[in-house]
Amino acid sequence: MQRRHLLSQSAALLTTGLSASGAWAQAAYPHKPVRLVVPFPAGGATDLFARALSQKLGERLGGSLVIENRPGAGGAIGSDLVAKAAPDGYTLLLATSSTHSIGPALGARLPYDTVRDFSPIAQVGNAPSVMLVPNSSPARNVKEWIELARKNPGKLNYASSGNGTIVQLTTELFKAQAGLFIVHIPYKGTALAIPDLVSGKLDVLFDSLPTGMPHVRDGRLRALGITTLKRSPLAPELPPIADVLPGYESTTWFGLYGPKGLPPELLQRINTAAGQTLADPEVKDKLQRMGIEAITGTPQQLAAMVAADTAKWKKIIVERRISTE
Repeated sequence: MQRRHLLSQSAALLTTGLSASGAWAQAAYPHKPVRLVVPFPAGGATDLFARALSQKLGERLGGSLVIENRPGAGGAIGSDLVAKAAPDGYTLLLATSSTHSIGPALGARLPYDTVRDFSPIAQVGNAPSVMLVPNSSPARNVKEWIELARKNPGKLNYASSGNGTIVQLTTELFKAQAGLFIVHIPYKGTALAIPDLVSGKLDVLFDSLPTGMPHVRDGRLRALGITTLKRSPLAPELPPIADVLPGYESTTWFGLYGPKGLPPELLQRINTAAGQTLADPEVKDKLQRMGIEAITGTPQQLAAMVAADTAKWKKIIVERRISTE
């Protein structure tokens, strides 16, 4: 009986020690810098977004956060790095529509599964697009432009940043809902298409708000509408295209992910820190000036949003026979 009692005491002490050790380990997080992987080059929208968050998010986590750019393969290289990282909270991914919605919808051969191999943490931002036309266009609003295109099937064109990109999909969704025939002219980035749009060689471009609106404010182009369902605080002067095409919406989203198996307590801690960071007036102001709306939510909301976004683009990709070729 005495031996059994001693064994019982030892087990209890061991359990207490392990529990204390686990609690200490959790409390000590982060005891080294957390890296936020950006799967795109430095200087791009995703990179700038990450840098707007990094200092405050690191502070909210109780440590420091460093940005690591791992561009290539449309975001697949950086995403794969995170998918294969240890689920300890020290490697996070700033994913976008391109990496977790459009890539899978296009049937890209990825070295990971965007659902099974990641832990969704929180959606952190949305960036809408604007419908841009040259100043020489006779259309003064979305309705007039649609009427113009319907009267001239196959005679108008649109630019994109390449086959299978969010710019092409946004325009194809517009074409599908409006019942239009417009010729696609792909470029290697929307910046390269701007001069041709300004000169009138192109008829329309759906560009991201942060890169498109400066040309409008400089008087070089005309903006007819924005791709949000309602007026956006980012550009309140622009009417939603959805006013003419009910339900029309296209935004580039940004979301935080970790590797699969991220412990629930740690996931919640990072989610809370992200929400606090995005509520910070300084961070919100930075993002607004970039043309990005700060968004917060639960891991479940991020997963549901991405599933719906992927299905939406998959439908357009199949119906319009879109590929990266």
